[in-house]
Amino acid sequence: MNDGTRAGPDDGPGSPDGSDGTPKLPARETWRALYAHFRPHRWAVALGAVFALVGAVAALAQPLAAKALVDRLGEDESIAGILVVLTALVVIGTAIESVGAYVLERTAESVVLAARRSLVGRLLRLRLPEVERMQPGDLMSRITSDTTLLKAVTTQSVVSAITGGVSFVATIVLMALMDAVLLGVTLGVIVLIGGVVALVMPQISKSTKKSQEAVGEISTVLERAFGAFRTVKASGAEERETEVVNRAATTAWRYGVRSAKWQAAAWSSVGLAIQVSFLAVLGIGGARVASGEISVSTLVAFLLFLFYLIDPVSKLVEAATQYQVGSAAIARLVEAERLETEELAPGPSTSRATGGSGAAASVVFEDVAFRYRDDLPPVHHGVSFTVPGAGMTAFVGPSGAGKTTVFGLIERFYEVSGGRVLVDGRDVRDWSLPELRAAIGYVEQDAPVLAGTLRQNLTFAAPDATDEDVREVLVRARLDALVDRLPDGLDTLVGHRGSKLSGGERQRVAIARALLRRPRLLLLDEATSQLDAVNELALRDVVAEVSRDVTVLVVAHRLSTVTLADRIVVMDAGRVRAVGTHQELVARDPLYGELAATQFLASEPTRPDGAPERAVEEDEAGVPAS
Repeated sequence: MNDGTRAGPDDGPGSPDGSDGTPKLPARETWRALYAHFRPHRWAVALGAVFALVGAVAALAQPLAAKALVDRLGEDESIAGILVVLTALVVIGTAIESVGAYVLERTAESVVLAARRSLVGRLLRLRLPEVERMQPGDLMSRITSDTTLLKAVTTQSVVSAITGGVSFVATIVLMALMDAVLLGVTLGVIVLIGGVVALVMPQISKSTKKSQEAVGEISTVLERAFGAFRTVKASGAEERETEVVNRAATTAWRYGVRSAKWQAAAWSSVGLAIQVSFLAVLGIGGARVASGEISVSTLVAFLLFLFYLIDPVSKLVEAATQYQVGSAAIARLVEAERLETEELAPGPSTSRATGGSGAAASVVFEDVAFRYRDDLPPVHHGVSFTVPGAGMTAFVGPSGAGKTTVFGLIERFYEVSGGRVLVDGRDVRDWSLPELRAAIGYVEQDAPVLAGTLRQNLTFAAPDATDEDVREVLVRARLDALVDRLPDGLDTLVGHRGSKLSGGERQRVAIARALLRRPRLLLLDEATSQLDAVNELALRDVVAEVSRDVTVLVVAHRLSTVTLADRIVVMDAGRVRAVGTHQELVARDPLYGELAATQFLASEPTRPDGAPERAVEEDEAGVPAS
């Protein structure tokens, strides 16, 4: 059952990433972020660039060899040596460029790997409010598709810009030495069409960014649908959910096509520039040959240089295109890197030994105020209570009273707006997070079970647990019979989010996982809501046993779970209205008395005239006896 305090996440309208759109980074910041990814691999990229330059030099030497070949033909000299040189230039140039391409591709994959490792490590340390503000699918798309786009811009774009630029300048210089007039004709055409290319580059960046956002929305919608797959089927919502995914996919397609259109325009402009230049040079060059101003061999070499100019120009256009595509991805990655993370300062190991050592923890709330966001109403208004250590303390009250938020503040999932939360007399803000959480076992409302085996789920918070420890906790959580029935025992796969387990089984797995940690402080949030009466009573016995040495805090709407608690904290509208035992609160707190009466737990309630009423008897299932 929901406590009603989960109003923190931003469920309002917005872009797929939870904001109004990914901000476009200034060029300086984009290059700074680009260099941060590029820097660890700069020597490998430099090596690839050297190979590419050597290949470019070999290519540039070919028109000169061709000119010499034509001259020798005119002078009726042997051309065998020139043919050997030409062949060697072609073979060597191709081989060197192939090696350079491999080095760059390998380096590009290394860039992506490093970026994904860094981003995953950071996203898993995000503060909970940041995760609740974002969409999980969008965060996943940044790790997958955005980092893939990063590959192109950090290596291909950089190297293409360097090698293309050097080759372009070298080609232009050689063409100038041959004939300045023909060079002027060539540059005039290239500059004219180059202006058109410059105009379409921003459109490529804009379309790519929108396409990536739409891909993130696809991931978000699919994650939602598969996360509630039974609900989707039971609601007959397959077609509606399919339509939602189709809309997101159509949006991604539309912007992808738009980006492809602008990229096609850029490449077509390059091809058009070269072809027009070729025709102009052929016409004007032919006239200059006829007039005797240049030789035929010079015109042939110039035309070959013009063809070879296609490669550096293409590389420069590719670099610009990849930069526009990659800059959109970099902006999204930088935004993810700027999300607020938890500072996991060094502390004691989070092993069972750490969690289980020491006395039971005490918990004190001192005038605590809290709200999820500045634009939302407060959840806690000066909450104060004391849990001295060991024993069981229960938190009850209507939905929205702020009970679950108590646990979130103890775990430091959220930071208080005012007041203090003390564990063992120390403000939780003075603890290192690993040390604080190593002392706590936490069972959430929805008792999440992760994909994997049952053993992996049980030992998730206690990876060093022995088989004997696991067997002991299976018995305590009433899971031993389940394990005996499973085909592969503890090594049975439980499915996505524990889909192969019942709700009660998932809850018991979560409880066993927390107990295996041997915490000093155990937080149980609606830990029995999906258990049957027999297992609920068994768990009550386990909790009672554990609470002799461990501080146990329980949030429950089913009061049958907490009637034996050492103390019960009654919360209402973000405040503590009463603290006492079950009998004390039935007698003196109207809200608790109403909750107890509603659930047939009011033992010996008092009538207005002061006379006791007959207690309502219950059977083991909590149902009034007939």
